[in-house]
Amino acid sequence: MEYVTLNNGVQMPILGYGVYQIPDQDECEKCVLDAISVGYRSIDTAQAYRNEEAVGRAIKKSGVPREEFFITTKVWISNAGYEKAKASIEESLRKLQLDYLDLLLIHQPFNDYYGTYRAMEEYYKAGKIRAIGVSNFYPDRYIDLVQFSEVVPAVNQVETHVFNQQAKAHEIMKKYNTQIESWGPFAEGRNDLFTNATLQEIGNQYNKSTAQVALRFLIQRGVVVIPKTVNKDRMEQNLNVFDFQLTAQDMEKITALDTEQSAFFSHYDPQTVEFLTDYGKKGLE
Repeated sequence: MEYVTLNNGVQMPILGYGVYQIPDQDECEKCVLDAISVGYRSIDTAQAYRNEEAVGRAIKKSGVPREEFFITTKVWISNAGYEKAKASIEESLRKLQLDYLDLLLIHQPFNDYYGTYRAMEEYYKAGKIRAIGVSNFYPDRYIDLVQFSEVVPAVNQVETHVFNQQAKAHEIMKKYNTQIESWGPFAEGRNDLFTNATLQEIGNQYNKSTAQVALRFLIQRGVVVIPKTVNKDRMEQNLNVFDFQLTAQDMEKITALDTEQSAFFSHYDPQTVEFLTDYGKKGLE
């Protein structure tokens, strides 16, 4: 495994396992156990995924020492604000059966995320969280938070894949020393990523799949990736991306695939904001 060093010196695996859209507790527990068995040690969950308890059980059952894991979760919109965020952090720790978190992120840039971040800073200073950061913060809100916070976010997890490479946002994060992390590194298969001719052509040179090439491209750009699959064979394939190197020419060809557009939604779109905030106001119960 390769690692990135966060702005506070904490080492984070550059490749982890994401559990988004695995709400079934038994299935999620099995998937995390499978991921751990094939070598994953970084697990990414969230309050909104409704599977923190399953992740926690899998970690316990694995028998792997806690210090070998890098566990990430995220504070949801309905838990925003100083007091609510603190209560939700305690709840996440309880569900995950952990004494501390390796990384905690604000899931969305809505509601009182300043209050949320203050609570996170407090837990960070108390040693209950090793690193704190944000998710889905576009450059404008990201810069605003950086400028008026004591602790610079260690990570910003944003939609990042070959069709939306986030080059401009990545440069801004570098300026303020925040690590970029990708959600949706396969764009959930949109734009026919798994059959893309450019990725296939490059993959054939190394006997690798389009998915492996897509991950390798991001890793070589210094992007942390957390691919999700419920298939154990694909978990192994996604992990098997450290035995080849894309050339500068390969990287240029893939860079040319960038549309600079989201494959999903934009946080600048009023309808998207209304949907997310309405959903967030409903809470998680």
